[in-house]
Amino acid sequence: MYWTGTHSIFNGKRHIKILSNMIVYSPAKINLFLKVLKKRDDGYHDIVTVMQPVSIYDEISLKITNGEGIVVTSDNKTIPLDKTNLVYKAADALLSYTRLKRHVAIKIKKRIPVAAGLGGGSSNAATVLTSLNSMLSTGLLTDNLLEIGAELGSDVPFFIHGGSVIAAGRGEKIEGIEIPKFWYIIINPDFPVSTAWVYGNLHLTNKQGNINILHLKKLLKSCTIEDILENDLEDVTVKRYPQIAEIKSFLKNIGAKGALMSGSGPTVFGVFENKEAAESAFIRIKNDPMFKNMAVFVAQGIE
Repeated sequence: MYWTGTHSIFNGKRHIKILSNMIVYSPAKINLFLKVLKKRDDGYHDIVTVMQPVSIYDEISLKITNGEGIVVTSDNKTIPLDKTNLVYKAADALLSYTRLKRHVAIKIKKRIPVAAGLGGGSSNAATVLTSLNSMLSTGLLTDNLLEIGAELGSDVPFFIHGGSVIAAGRGEKIEGIEIPKFWYIIINPDFPVSTAWVYGNLHLTNKQGNINILHLKKLLKSCTIEDILENDLEDVTVKRYPQIAEIKSFLKNIGAKGALMSGSGPTVFGVFENKEAAESAFIRIKNDPMFKNMAVFVAQGIE
């Protein structure tokens, strides 16, 4: 991240300097494991998942000036820019929580595919929350931001926390874990998938309803990555979009240790031994006409 200027504001007691401009980078994520346990009374689902941030980033520019209001712009024409945008909601939530009145301008340069199972919107929201908190010198702690984030979306607390985690509940119960920074090929087909549609078509037949964070931590210590890869949402999405299964098969055939759909899809990732293996696979993929209209990335797990 970097910032380009400061200005002085009066907080009711004294004048303080705040950062007025900042550019930050917002990472994508993948789900290495996702088990859906049950549907809750509030309409959400209880899950247990292992998530790792990866080195695909959106760029977010923030500018704070005197006045009131929130303006969101983007180079991506498919995302809403009004009050329904998670970034708008994040800025509004922070200003409301702190009772501050500022004008906030936010520009999003998208590189993370939209509606792809990579958490781009949630990551953007978390990045705006943490960045505005720093810029405005609010004094809010991480626990406060996690509380705000949980109201915005299930994956937002994960991005606020940072690093690889096991998440439970609807995603708000988080415990950091250490897992290798694997190299991945990440492939996004040229169609979006609605998370609400996937969960709406999920028929729960889970026989492991007692799995929890502690159980999963033990599993991670005793198993290889190939043994861990699992996603209860995959079958639902694959039935409608069989291309996902074809991409998984292709990745395994060119050397991936394992392959899985991330989140509700449709993005698929393959796990590779090292950077060289991933880059070699990337070349083969880019030369195959099957992937002509797909977004393909080489990425590494990050902390």
